[in-house]
Amino acid sequence: MNGVEGAADRFGAEPVVLLRIGTETFAFAAGMVREIIDPIPATRVAGARGHVGHVVNVRGNVVPLADLRERFGMEPGSAGADTRYVVVETRLADEPVVVAVVADKVFEVTEIRSSDHRPVPRLGTRWRPDYVRSIVKCGDEFVLVPDLETILA
Repeated sequence: MNGVEGAADRFGAEPVVLLRIGTETFAFAAGMVREIIDPIPATRVAGARGHVGHVVNVRGNVVPLADLRERFGMEPGSAGADTRYVVVETRLADEPVVVAVVADKVFEVTEIRSSDHRPVPRLGTRWRPDYVRSIVKCGDEFVLVPDLETILA
């Protein structure tokens, strides 16, 4: 599973985890989220790309730590009181991969209906359109549904 693909219920709604990275709110399919943990020590990987430049030890497994700020043109951030690592399982080159994603805040689990997904506008956005599967209006704000496979590749 990737983005918010996955287990939509019979009404076309799917549970998602809402989280903030920088100034943007993202929706990750709840089914891809393995756990949400407090920040733990990270080890820098020499020669690794900036957005996946560290690894962490999650329950005895070496897991890449992804900071998506760079990919979305955001300034680097520092950990705050609400910072969490969202450990997700996604697919890269058709292989399952576990990655911890740095989130400035994790909000809630909610549902997004399939019919609420909108394409990314060609103009007026600062994100690379191939990094975003769709945009969803949630309350008063827009939520990005990321394409983690493309972002992490």
